[in-house]
Amino acid sequence: MENLETEVIAGTDYIGKYTSQFISILVDYSPKLISALLILFVGLYVIRFINRMIRKLMITRDLDPTLSKFLADILLWVLRVLLFVSVIDKLGIGTSSFVAILGAAGLAVGLSLQGSLSNFAGGMLIILFKPFRVGDTIEAQGVTGTVSEIQIFVTKLINGNNQTIFVPNGALSNGNITNYSVAGTRRADLNFTISYDADLKVAKEIFMNIMKNDSRVLQSPAPSVEVIALVDNGVRIAVRPWAKNEDYGSVYADTLEQSKLQMDKAGIDLQPFVKESSILPRA
Repeated sequence: MENLETEVIAGTDYIGKYTSQFISILVDYSPKLISALLILFVGLYVIRFINRMIRKLMITRDLDPTLSKFLADILLWVLRVLLFVSVIDKLGIGTSSFVAILGAAGLAVGLSLQGSLSNFAGGMLIILFKPFRVGDTIEAQGVTGTVSEIQIFVTKLINGNNQTIFVPNGALSNGNITNYSVAGTRRADLNFTISYDADLKVAKEIFMNIMKNDSRVLQSPAPSVEVIALVDNGVRIAVRPWAKNEDYGSVYADTLEQSKLQMDKAGIDLQPFVKESSILPRA
């Protein structure tokens, strides 16, 4: 019984000793903890305020929405990292080792994500130099579509079949890009072949009247009808109507249809396309 009472008293002494040590440490460390929490809460509020102000400023300056969002997000995370380093430094944790760990981790991630970093850099170039904008119709990397969104790593296109195509920004920024929307107008390049027996002047007048009677065909630049080649199966004629971007597809299709109908009515046969051989005949 006496041994039990002795153990209880010893245990109580140990608890009292550790409790007093904990309280002493807490009292000594509390100013740092309070300062760190104060810096954290005030810093988060200041970061949100700065982020809102930057976004409003970029909207006022009429910057590209994609660029504005990207720059605001980058600034937000940079400020958060700086705040985190400031908080742990205030708590007395050495930041030199922490920065070294971040650097090593960043190097490892960079080596493993070279392709993604290339796409990131490509997205930056596209956003900054603007070879195209959202809503433009472009042709690049073997695909054609309307730009619906420019993201940091990929650009999203919608093609004529309403299919969504994601093109990596790295390849997109380093390749050829055809932007059909910059000028606002497009020329349809149509080639027809008529027989040598057909009346060439009548055929050219028919082609020109088709384009002049179509209100969607622009008169400036003026449409043209020209003989471009004399081939084995007939005379090849180039028909070139100009139209606005939104009318291009319908003008192209309707000019083809009307050309066939009007030539049939005039009794002029359109010759089938014959691929010319690149091999010279033997003597």
